[in-house]
Amino acid sequence: MKITARQLKTLMPLYLMTKLLWLIFSGLLVQTRSSSPKKPNIVLIVADDMGYQDVGFRGSDIQTPNLDKLAKSGVILENHYVMSVCAPTRASLMTGRHATRTGFWRSNLNPAEKFGLSLDETLLPEMLKRNGYSTYGVGKWHCGAHTWEHTPAKRGFDTFFGLYLGSQDYFTHRNERDDWLDLREDYLDGNGELVDIIRSDLDGQYNTRLFSKKSVHMIKHHDKTKPMFLYLAYTAPHIPDAAPSNDIKKFATDSMTPARKKYAAMVSVMDEGIGEVVSALRDKGMTDNTILVFTSDNGARFSSEGSNFPLRGGKGSVLEGGVRGVAFVNSPLLQKTGYTNRNLHHVTDWYATFQELAGDKPERHEKVQLPVDGVNIWRSLSNDEPCRNEVLLNLRDVSKQAACSDTSCAESVDEETGSFRKCKNLSGITLKEGTPIKAQDFFAIRHKNWKLITGTAFELRGWSSENRRKGYVSFTDNQGSTFQRSLATGTLLFDLESDVREEQNVADKFPDVVETLMHRKKHYLKKVKFLEQRQIDDDIVMEDGIFRPWVEDFNNGTA
Repeated sequence: MKITARQLKTLMPLYLMTKLLWLIFSGLLVQTRSSSPKKPNIVLIVADDMGYQDVGFRGSDIQTPNLDKLAKSGVILENHYVMSVCAPTRASLMTGRHATRTGFWRSNLNPAEKFGLSLDETLLPEMLKRNGYSTYGVGKWHCGAHTWEHTPAKRGFDTFFGLYLGSQDYFTHRNERDDWLDLREDYLDGNGELVDIIRSDLDGQYNTRLFSKKSVHMIKHHDKTKPMFLYLAYTAPHIPDAAPSNDIKKFATDSMTPARKKYAAMVSVMDEGIGEVVSALRDKGMTDNTILVFTSDNGARFSSEGSNFPLRGGKGSVLEGGVRGVAFVNSPLLQKTGYTNRNLHHVTDWYATFQELAGDKPERHEKVQLPVDGVNIWRSLSNDEPCRNEVLLNLRDVSKQAACSDTSCAESVDEETGSFRKCKNLSGITLKEGTPIKAQDFFAIRHKNWKLITGTAFELRGWSSENRRKGYVSFTDNQGSTFQRSLATGTLLFDLESDVREEQNVADKFPDVVETLMHRKKHYLKKVKFLEQRQIDDDIVMEDGIFRPWVEDFNNGTA
């Protein structure tokens, strides 16, 4: 069809306008795409058995300048919940799934136990690695190491430097119970075979500084064309309490007990190392696109020099001092910073949040992703938007575990030390204060401002004193007897908004609230993983005194 000069003159403005709009739209589209945030670097730091108050920004007598600066310029998480002991928190962190789902709900992990995170779980480093991340693990694993397949380099870490077990001497790097050497450097070779290098050459060097130094090394040598995930899990300030003498001397003029000074030095050396990690990120030019998260795995041990003030209880209890972890997030990617976030968060939420930020699409991968319990809390962190109104603290139920039938199985554990009391039948066991129990069988949940603890043989404890100056404050039961800690049976309801110290049990005043929360138990009980008898190989012998996985025959996809 021919177009006349008059028609062309009429159509030309419309053509030019259409062309101009197309160019503008294209430019905006390109600009939008190019300005989309890259996958962020993730630095996840975990402290071990650290007290809720044992940071400067909470009024501690322990100076933590690096943690303070990061927390105050980031977002302090006031209601960040973890599990009450080490391994369950780490299992939840690695999977995004509650300990009730992974089988870690029952207790801590014994060094000689044939148990770990099931191989059908997609762990955090594995998920990030499939999305292009370089993944570095440093420090404490404690998620299972009875087979090589359960060890960190087989679970998604490109490299791992640290210990498989739950604790070690800070200088000899041997676990206290068995004197097994457990400091190693792991990676997969070009054929996918695991290389496990025992670092006996580092004997005598303080492990907190070794972990900081290794983390700095990994950052310096990281290929910036790929996003980085660094998991730095210190053993500080977990027992055995130890620190270099020169670091302890820094607290010589402080009015602390000698034991508290040692604990303070442990925290101080960790804080120093975190400062070095941040400096390495800055020198590498990575801070603009990095999210740094800090959390403790649980509160300070009740018998330690740590302080959970003003909270009640400590490690091993579902009272606030055991499960409300000191935590914060720092990143220039946050929209709002320099404030205290009071929204409810749970340790499982980090997996869901990092999964979203990494752009992971579980349905596109061959390995089936098991249901995640955590929620994406990025908008809560960045904009202070509410994200959840409920947190399951723990649920133990005798119907979800096999009965103890002989002396080779262990159903009862001292959460304070991790040591097991062997038994034929738990119903015949008597624990503290003459309280007979079938098993620890209880339910603990926080819903909005309410917290419910109900059941049999849960730990009831007193309070931390400020900066541990007066030890722990005892509590009085309804018969007038005083205790620092005891097992309890019954129902407790606390209004945490007005009673963060959990001093006033208001269960009798609000029976409707108790009833409503008890209904939630049925919901969660359906998801609890059934556990067979726990198998502890107390008689295993490690060649050359070096801890190595000892089980060869195991069922793939199970514990």
